[in-house]
Amino acid sequence: MNPEWIGYIAATLTSASFIPQAVMTIRTRDTRSISRGMYVIYTVGIAFWLVYGIALDSWPMIYANVVTLGLAITILVLKLRYG
Repeated sequence: MNPEWIGYIAATLTSASFIPQAVMTIRTRDTRSISRGMYVIYTVGIAFWLVYGIALDSWPMIYANVVTLGLAITILVLKLRYG
């Protein structure tokens, strides 16, 4: 098995893990139990992982971080908007 496929599987699973939280947050607009500080730090960290993946030309890392960054930004924006 090509080791890059392990990266794609890991990227898919870790990125998909954010979908239930994003869907629930979008539907309910309830962000009280979400830590703003944690999501700010996490979102910035994901952005750096994306840049790192681009520098390495690692498509599994790029894929995972584009998806995760989009979901994290969505949740963070909702947190900032709805408190």
